[in-house]
Amino acid sequence: MSRAISVFGLGYVGSVTAACFASKGHRVIGVDINQAKVEMLEAGRSPIVEARMQELVAENHHACRLHATTDAKAAVRDTDLSFVCVGTPSLRSGKLDLSHVGHVAREIGAALVEKKSAHTVVLRSTVLPGTTEAQFVPELESASGLRAGRDFHVCYNPEFMREGSAVADFLEPPYTIMGASKPEALSELRGLYDDTPGAKYETSVAAAEMVKYVSNAFHAVKVGFANEIGTLCKSLGVDTEVVTRIFTSDTKLNISSAYLSPGFAFGGSCLPKDLRALTHRAKELDLSLPLLEAILHSNQEHVNRSVEAVLHTGKKRFALLGLSFKDGTDDLRESPQVQLVKYLLREGCQVTVWDPNVSMEKLVGSNRQSIEEVIPSISSLLSSDLRNVLKNTDVVVIGTRAVKAAELAMSLTPDQSIIDFVNLSSSERPQGAGSYDGICW
Repeated sequence: MSRAISVFGLGYVGSVTAACFASKGHRVIGVDINQAKVEMLEAGRSPIVEARMQELVAENHHACRLHATTDAKAAVRDTDLSFVCVGTPSLRSGKLDLSHVGHVAREIGAALVEKKSAHTVVLRSTVLPGTTEAQFVPELESASGLRAGRDFHVCYNPEFMREGSAVADFLEPPYTIMGASKPEALSELRGLYDDTPGAKYETSVAAAEMVKYVSNAFHAVKVGFANEIGTLCKSLGVDTEVVTRIFTSDTKLNISSAYLSPGFAFGGSCLPKDLRALTHRAKELDLSLPLLEAILHSNQEHVNRSVEAVLHTGKKRFALLGLSFKDGTDDLRESPQVQLVKYLLREGCQVTVWDPNVSMEKLVGSNRQSIEEVIPSISSLLSSDLRNVLKNTDVVVIGTRAVKAAELAMSLTPDQSIIDFVNLSSSERPQGAGSYDGICW
């Protein structure tokens, strides 16, 4: 179904959004305070240099589906939805400059006063979580004297377009995310994406805002990681292209969702020592690789936050379920769970430990030596009896998925609390305790 759409801001995001919606058969009005951009679009010329844009603009202008104006009131009056695509540049402090967003919010708000039919305002500019509901909506309401959710709807719809391939990214996005405080607010927006391929997610406004930042931050991490690895390869005389080709061919672990769900810190006999070896070799080569150098520090900070979360309960009796660094193994080398026990004992806490894979009688070699060096009294803390471990404890720390929710629930009491370190799914989380909390969820 064809809709009438106004797009505020004719930069990269706004121009592409306007042209692509027009190419889908919608009637689109671009709005900008820059007269030159408006005149270009009104003449059938793209205001930006971007692949396929000139053809789209010319074709849809000729078909009378794409126009532009500086008149915000007229644009809102004559359309059903308004997309806000203005810039959110950085101030010198690094803080976002939301002045353009605020200006457009006031313009649209003033126009809504005279609007008789239903209207949906869609913020597409990149803003930090909480901005839409705490700043954008109040600006709209203040300027209009109306109430969001009653007199008009507000949604957040982040874009995932790359300059140079923006049109293709708009028409075939990795996913489409629509955020709103109520599902009914998405009725108009939802219809615009009916024929758009890829997964579609309807979620809260804050989650939609955050996904945009998560995506961009991860892209930046990947670029920095690849560049640092390339730098190290070249300095070591290793063929970077061969390494990259082989590395990116692994879609099971390397290029996948593996390791991207929040949980406890990493440990074991490989990741920590290999990162130390790489960064040490880089220093010998007089290379500064700050991203690689920061990984172990970041991991340790996560351990520290987790310890603080446990100590913040104010309790002194803890049961730790899981001691090895990973489920299905008895490897205790550089296990963050072992670090947790060490810290708790140092604070004078009482700790009991259960791990179905760890038995002191079976530990040998460096694995046994590592745990006895860190926690000499470990034998007296370990028990294979889950009920006994849970008895007389105030807080249960789940550090393994090996524990079964039903079995655990049988021994929990309402005066005990749970802190989850492994991010159990809702169906895996045991019932019976007084409270449940995750370390970062």
